[in-house]
Amino acid sequence: MQKFATLSLVSLLMLGSVTAIAAGSGAAAANGWHIDDSTMKRISDQQGMFDGVRLTEQQRQQMRDLMHQGRQDKLAVNAEDVEAMHKLVTAETFDEAAVRAQITRMMNLQVERQIQMTRVRNQMYNLLTKEQKETLEKKHKQRMKEMQQQISLFHQMAAPSGGTHYSE
Repeated sequence: MQKFATLSLVSLLMLGSVTAIAAGSGAAAANGWHIDDSTMKRISDQQGMFDGVRLTEQQRQQMRDLMHQGRQDKLAVNAEDVEAMHKLVTAETFDEAAVRAQITRMMNLQVERQIQMTRVRNQMYNLLTKEQKETLEKKHKQRMKEMQQQISLFHQMAAPSGGTHYSE
């Protein structure tokens, strides 16, 4: 159960980060992966992938090109899937098999989107110099340490309180 709670927390933290980045990039996020310099700065403020790394103009242009290509290859969100899920939620009776099939279909598309995004990020990462990669590794270790502290705090807050009971 503890592993499940930890995994759930990490998933929520990751989703929150993605949501914050998407919200921070405004209209650019609505159009996909386009990131210009102002968006790159906003993402950097939110601990983006390249936080703390000085990119050359050539690297920035190559990254913009990769992101543009990633946007071209992007799988569209299907409004029909969202509508189908809504119908399942609001149905008179709960059809677990239909819900399971719909969620599986939607999750498979999400997995494909994540694979595409990770492929682009990998290509971007591999544009970096050795020194830039070292800087990113230091930042990553720091973020992981902070995440472990947050998880630890979550576990402390979720732990039963050893006997203090409150009554109304």
